[in-house]
Amino acid sequence: MSGVVVLNTDNTALHTVSIQHAIKMLVREVAIVEEARDGHSIGPYPWPVVLRLLRYVKTTFLYARNPAWSKRGVLRRDLHRCAYCSGHADTVDHLLPQSRGGQNTWLNTVAACTRCNNHKANRTPAEAQMPLAWRPTVPSWREAYHRRS
Repeated sequence: MSGVVVLNTDNTALHTVSIQHAIKMLVREVAIVEEARDGHSIGPYPWPVVLRLLRYVKTTFLYARNPAWSKRGVLRRDLHRCAYCSGHADTVDHLLPQSRGGQNTWLNTVAACTRCNNHKANRTPAEAQMPLAWRPTVPSWREAYHRRS
């Protein structure tokens, strides 16, 4: 068994957890065993294969059109590559600087290395004569928040 399936109260599958995590959920009484391995137990609990949560977990955020902007999301979207020199990015740069009214949006921010970010300073890329290696986009949920292999 690679994991224990966790169901929401409406029987929709949410995710899988390790057997250790599943036992912790049982101890905390946030889930019940829906299906167990025959003849196997872990202490006082049957060996869980499927758990069902006792309280409904709202998952509407998974179906929203676009993820909310975040620095972490920008770095992941751009694969931690600087949009100016293609080196390793460790910060986020605003194309229209915040001091000039630039917002924290997907289309106004790119990943940047500290050196390029400091060199660009309080200017637009055109004013700093620093062309972008790519244009920023609004990512999908997977691009913004899921780990890549």
